[in-house]
Amino acid sequence: MRSSIPAFASDTLDLNHTVRGLLHRAAREAAAIALADFRPGAETSARVRTKHGGSPVSDADLAVDRYLRQVLSQGLPQAGWLSEESADDRARLDERLCWVVDPIDGTRAFIAGERSWTICIALVADGRPVVGVVYAPALDLFYEASEGEGALLNGQAIAASTREQLAGARVAGPKGLLDMVEREAGTLVRLPRIPSLALRLARVGEGEVDAGLVSASASDWDIAAADLIIHEAGGRLSTLEGRRPIYNLHAPEHEVLVASGTALHAGTLATLNAAMGRGAAGRKN
Repeated sequence: MRSSIPAFASDTLDLNHTVRGLLHRAAREAAAIALADFRPGAETSARVRTKHGGSPVSDADLAVDRYLRQVLSQGLPQAGWLSEESADDRARLDERLCWVVDPIDGTRAFIAGERSWTICIALVADGRPVVGVVYAPALDLFYEASEGEGALLNGQAIAASTREQLAGARVAGPKGLLDMVEREAGTLVRLPRIPSLALRLARVGEGEVDAGLVSASASDWDIAAADLIIHEAGGRLSTLEGRRPIYNLHAPEHEVLVASGTALHAGTLATLNAAMGRGAAGRKN
Protein backbone atom coordinates (compact mmCIF):
# COMPACT_ATOMS: atom_id res chain seq x y z
CA MET A 1 0.00 0.00 0.00
CA ARG A 2 1.47 3.38 -1.01
CA SER A 3 1.20 6.26 1.43
CA SER A 4 0.27 9.86 0.73
CA ILE A 5 1.97 10.99 3.93
CA PRO A 6 4.68 13.51 2.96
CA ALA A 7 8.16 13.65 4.42
CA PHE A 8 9.10 16.77 6.34
CA ALA A 9 12.41 18.27 7.37
CA SER A 10 13.73 18.15 10.93
CA ASP A 11 14.01 21.92 11.14
CA THR A 12 10.26 22.22 10.67
CA LEU A 13 9.35 19.23 12.82
CA ASP A 14 6.30 19.85 15.01
CA LEU A 15 6.05 16.86 17.33
CA ASN A 16 2.67 17.80 18.73
CA HIS A 17 0.86 18.37 15.45
CA THR A 18 2.53 17.13 12.28
CA VAL A 19 3.77 13.88 13.83
CA ARG A 20 0.45 13.34 15.56
CA GLY A 21 -1.32 13.59 12.22
CA LEU A 22 1.18 11.17 10.74
CA LEU A 23 0.48 8.70 13.55
CA HIS A 24 -3.28 9.02 13.18
CA ARG A 25 -3.23 8.17 9.52
CA ALA A 26 -0.61 5.46 9.81
CA ALA A 27 -2.34 3.72 12.73
CA ARG A 28 -5.71 3.68 11.01
CA GLU A 29 -4.30 2.43 7.72
CA ALA A 30 -2.31 -0.23 9.60
CA ALA A 31 -5.50 -1.29 11.37
CA ALA A 32 -7.19 -1.83 8.02
CA ILE A 33 -4.38 -4.19 7.03
CA ALA A 34 -4.71 -6.18 10.26
CA LEU A 35 -8.50 -6.26 10.23
CA ALA A 36 -8.48 -7.84 6.78
CA ASP A 37 -7.17 -11.02 8.45
CA PHE A 38 -8.96 -10.72 11.79
CA ARG A 39 -11.91 -13.04 12.40
CA PRO A 40 -13.88 -12.18 15.58
CA GLY A 41 -14.47 -15.37 17.53
CA ALA A 42 -12.54 -17.48 15.03
CA GLU A 43 -8.96 -18.15 14.02
CA THR A 44 -7.27 -15.59 11.80
CA SER A 45 -7.12 -16.11 8.06
CA ALA A 46 -3.45 -15.08 8.12
CA ARG A 47 -0.67 -17.66 8.02
CA VAL A 48 0.87 -18.20 11.48
CA ARG A 49 4.35 -19.42 12.33
CA THR A 50 6.46 -19.73 15.48
CA LYS A 51 9.33 -17.33 16.08
CA HIS A 52 12.60 -18.18 17.79
CA GLY A 53 11.70 -18.32 21.46
CA GLY A 54 8.34 -19.93 20.86
CA SER A 55 6.01 -16.96 20.41
CA PRO A 56 3.67 -16.84 17.40
CA VAL A 57 3.75 -14.34 14.57
CA SER A 58 1.20 -14.00 11.78
CA ASP A 59 1.54 -12.67 8.28
CA ALA A 60 -0.68 -9.80 9.46
CA ASP A 61 1.96 -8.79 12.05
CA LEU A 62 4.58 -8.71 9.33
CA ALA A 63 2.39 -6.85 6.85
CA VAL A 64 1.56 -4.16 9.40
CA ASP A 65 5.24 -3.90 10.33
CA ARG A 66 6.29 -3.42 6.71
CA TYR A 67 3.61 -0.81 6.13
CA LEU A 68 4.41 1.18 9.26
CA ARG A 69 8.13 1.15 8.59
CA GLN A 70 7.52 2.45 5.09
CA VAL A 71 5.19 5.31 5.99
CA LEU A 72 6.79 6.36 9.27
CA SER A 73 10.32 6.32 7.85
CA GLN A 74 9.06 8.26 4.84
CA GLY A 75 7.35 10.79 7.08
CA LEU A 76 10.30 11.20 9.45
CA PRO A 77 13.43 9.85 7.75
CA GLN A 78 15.80 11.12 10.44
CA ALA A 79 14.31 8.79 13.07
CA GLY A 80 15.66 5.35 13.90
CA TRP A 81 13.49 2.24 13.95
CA LEU A 82 12.77 -0.35 16.66
CA SER A 83 10.00 -2.91 16.20
CA GLU A 84 9.14 -6.31 17.60
CA GLU A 85 8.91 -7.74 14.09
CA SER A 86 12.01 -6.18 12.50
CA ALA A 87 15.67 -7.09 12.87
CA ASP A 88 17.21 -4.61 15.28
CA ASP A 89 19.04 -1.90 13.35
CA ARG A 90 21.55 -0.60 15.89
CA ALA A 91 21.94 2.58 13.86
CA ARG A 92 18.95 3.72 15.94
CA LEU A 93 21.32 4.18 18.89
CA ASP A 94 23.00 7.06 17.06
CA GLU A 95 19.72 8.89 16.48
CA ARG A 96 18.03 11.37 18.80
CA LEU A 97 14.63 10.26 17.46
CA CYS A 98 13.41 6.69 17.14
CA TRP A 99 10.13 5.07 16.13
CA VAL A 100 9.16 2.32 18.58
CA VAL A 101 6.49 0.02 17.17
CA ASP A 102 4.57 -3.13 18.00
CA PRO A 103 2.59 -3.96 14.84
CA ILE A 104 0.17 -6.18 16.77
CA ASP A 105 0.48 -6.31 20.54
CA GLY A 106 -1.48 -9.34 21.69
CA THR A 107 -0.75 -11.53 18.69
CA ARG A 108 -2.19 -14.63 20.38
CA ALA A 109 -5.48 -12.79 20.92
CA PHE A 110 -5.48 -11.61 17.31
CA ILE A 111 -4.87 -15.15 16.06
CA ALA A 112 -7.65 -16.58 18.26
CA GLY A 113 -10.23 -13.98 17.27
CA GLU A 114 -10.19 -12.13 20.61
CA ARG A 115 -10.66 -8.38 20.29
CA SER A 116 -8.09 -7.20 22.87
CA TRP A 117 -5.11 -6.59 20.58
CA THR A 118 -3.55 -3.27 19.68
CA ILE A 119 -1.32 -1.42 17.28
CA CYS A 120 1.30 0.55 19.23
CA ILE A 121 3.40 3.40 17.87
CA ALA A 122 5.59 5.85 19.79
CA LEU A 123 8.11 8.44 18.74
CA VAL A 124 10.93 8.52 21.28
CA ALA A 125 13.19 11.57 21.61
CA ASP A 126 16.30 11.37 23.77
CA GLY A 127 15.00 8.25 25.49
CA ARG A 128 11.47 9.47 26.26
CA PRO A 129 8.22 9.01 24.30
CA VAL A 130 6.91 12.34 23.00
CA VAL A 131 4.01 11.20 20.81
CA GLY A 132 2.21 7.88 21.09
CA VAL A 133 -0.79 5.86 19.97
CA VAL A 134 -2.30 2.64 21.30
CA TYR A 135 -5.10 1.61 18.95
CA ALA A 136 -7.43 -1.34 19.55
CA PRO A 137 -9.40 -1.32 16.28
CA ALA A 138 -11.53 -4.38 17.09
CA LEU A 139 -12.71 -2.56 20.24
CA ASP A 140 -12.88 0.90 18.61
CA LEU A 141 -10.51 2.35 21.23
CA PHE A 142 -7.97 4.93 20.04
CA TYR A 143 -5.68 6.15 22.82
CA GLU A 144 -3.21 8.90 22.04
CA ALA A 145 -0.95 11.39 23.76
CA SER A 146 1.48 14.16 22.92
CA GLU A 147 4.03 15.47 25.38
CA GLY A 148 2.58 18.37 27.35
CA GLU A 149 -0.87 18.14 25.73
CA GLY A 150 -2.65 15.48 27.75
CA ALA A 151 -4.06 12.10 26.75
CA LEU A 152 -7.17 11.27 24.75
CA LEU A 153 -9.42 8.29 24.15
CA ASN A 154 -11.43 8.58 20.94
CA GLY A 155 -10.83 12.32 21.01
CA GLN A 156 -11.92 12.88 24.62
CA ALA A 157 -9.58 13.78 27.48
CA ILE A 158 -8.83 11.00 29.96
CA ALA A 159 -7.37 10.97 33.46
CA ALA A 160 -5.79 8.32 35.63
CA SER A 161 -7.47 7.16 38.83
CA THR A 162 -7.20 9.35 41.93
CA ARG A 163 -7.63 6.39 44.28
CA GLU A 164 -5.25 6.39 47.26
CA GLN A 165 -5.78 2.96 48.88
CA LEU A 166 -4.48 -0.24 47.32
CA ALA A 167 -6.84 -2.55 49.23
CA GLY A 168 -9.94 -2.94 47.08
CA ALA A 169 -8.28 -1.31 44.06
CA ARG A 170 -8.88 -2.54 40.51
CA VAL A 171 -5.58 -4.13 39.53
CA ALA A 172 -4.49 -5.89 36.34
CA GLY A 173 -1.37 -7.94 35.84
CA PRO A 174 0.21 -11.38 35.94
CA LYS A 175 -1.04 -13.73 38.65
CA GLY A 176 2.31 -13.99 40.42
CA LEU A 177 2.59 -10.25 40.99
CA LEU A 178 -1.09 -9.94 41.92
CA ASP A 179 -0.66 -12.68 44.53
CA MET A 180 2.33 -10.86 46.05
CA VAL A 181 0.51 -7.54 46.27
CA GLU A 182 -2.63 -9.10 47.71
CA ARG A 183 -0.70 -10.87 50.47
CA GLU A 184 0.68 -7.51 51.59
CA ALA A 185 -2.19 -5.12 50.90
CA GLY A 186 -5.35 -7.17 51.33
CA THR A 187 -8.01 -8.09 48.82
CA LEU A 188 -7.80 -6.55 45.35
CA VAL A 189 -10.37 -6.36 42.60
CA ARG A 190 -8.54 -8.55 40.11
CA LEU A 191 -9.49 -7.53 36.60
CA PRO A 192 -9.84 -10.06 33.77
CA ARG A 193 -6.76 -10.85 31.74
CA ILE A 194 -5.98 -8.26 29.06
CA PRO A 195 -3.89 -9.97 26.34
CA SER A 196 -2.32 -6.72 25.10
CA LEU A 197 0.06 -5.25 27.67
CA ALA A 198 -0.23 -1.86 25.98
CA LEU A 199 -4.01 -1.95 26.37
CA ARG A 200 -3.71 -2.93 30.03
CA LEU A 201 -1.51 0.12 30.61
CA ALA A 202 -3.62 2.47 28.48
CA ARG A 203 -6.60 1.55 30.66
CA VAL A 204 -4.60 2.81 33.64
CA GLY A 205 -4.39 6.15 31.83
CA GLU A 206 -8.12 5.99 31.22
CA GLY A 207 -8.82 5.45 34.92
CA GLU A 208 -10.55 2.10 34.36
CA VAL A 209 -7.62 0.28 35.99
CA ASP A 210 -6.27 1.68 39.27
CA ALA A 211 -2.92 -0.12 38.98
CA GLY A 212 -1.24 -2.23 36.33
CA LEU A 213 1.64 -4.59 37.08
CA VAL A 214 4.21 -5.58 34.47
CA SER A 215 6.53 -8.59 34.72
CA ALA A 216 10.23 -8.24 33.98
CA SER A 217 11.29 -8.46 30.31
CA ALA A 218 8.62 -6.25 28.73
CA SER A 219 10.14 -4.51 25.72
CA ASP A 220 10.15 -0.90 24.53
CA TRP A 221 7.50 -1.63 21.91
CA ASP A 222 5.14 -3.03 24.55
CA ILE A 223 5.16 0.02 26.79
CA ALA A 224 6.55 3.22 25.21
CA ALA A 225 3.30 4.57 23.77
CA ALA A 226 1.28 3.57 26.85
CA ASP A 227 3.90 5.16 29.12
CA LEU A 228 3.24 8.54 27.53
CA ILE A 229 -0.53 8.05 27.67
CA ILE A 230 -0.35 7.28 31.41
CA HIS A 231 2.00 10.19 32.11
CA GLU A 232 -0.11 12.69 30.17
CA ALA A 233 -3.25 11.39 31.92
CA GLY A 234 -1.72 12.27 35.29
CA GLY A 235 -0.48 8.81 36.22
CA ARG A 236 2.90 7.17 36.58
CA LEU A 237 4.75 4.20 35.13
CA SER A 238 7.98 3.34 36.89
CA THR A 239 10.44 0.71 37.99
CA LEU A 240 10.28 -0.56 41.57
CA GLU A 241 12.85 2.13 42.40
CA GLY A 242 10.46 4.80 41.13
CA ARG A 243 12.38 5.59 37.94
CA ARG A 244 10.57 6.24 34.69
CA PRO A 245 11.72 3.88 31.91
CA ILE A 246 14.25 5.06 29.35
CA TYR A 247 13.83 3.91 25.76
CA ASN A 248 15.99 3.29 22.70
CA LEU A 249 18.87 1.84 24.68
CA HIS A 250 21.11 -1.03 23.57
CA ALA A 251 18.87 -3.59 25.31
CA PRO A 252 15.16 -2.71 24.93
CA GLU A 253 13.94 -4.93 27.79
CA HIS A 254 12.73 -3.63 31.17
CA GLU A 255 12.50 -4.85 34.74
CA VAL A 256 9.29 -5.17 36.78
CA LEU A 257 7.16 -2.05 36.32
CA VAL A 258 4.18 -0.51 38.10
CA ALA A 259 1.59 1.79 36.52
CA SER A 260 -1.05 3.68 38.50
CA GLY A 261 -2.56 7.02 39.31
CA THR A 262 -0.14 9.32 41.10
CA ALA A 263 -1.89 9.09 44.48
CA LEU A 264 -1.62 5.29 44.52
CA HIS A 265 1.87 4.94 43.11
CA ALA A 266 4.13 5.23 46.14
CA GLY A 267 1.99 2.83 48.14
CA THR A 268 1.91 0.28 45.33
CA LEU A 269 5.69 0.45 44.94
CA ALA A 270 6.20 0.04 48.68
CA THR A 271 3.82 -2.91 48.81
CA LEU A 272 5.39 -4.74 45.89
CA ASN A 273 8.91 -4.06 47.14
CA ALA A 274 7.97 -5.46 50.54
CA ALA A 275 6.34 -8.50 48.95
CA MET A 276 9.47 -9.18 46.91
CA GLY A 277 11.74 -8.80 49.93
CA ARG A 278 13.27 -5.55 48.76
CA GLY A 279 14.20 -2.47 50.74
CA ALA A 280 12.55 0.92 50.45
CA ALA A 281 14.94 1.90 47.69
CA GLY A 282 14.06 -1.21 45.73
CA ARG A 283 17.28 -3.11 46.43
CA LYS A 284 17.26 -6.69 47.57
CA ASN A 285 17.97 -7.10 51.27
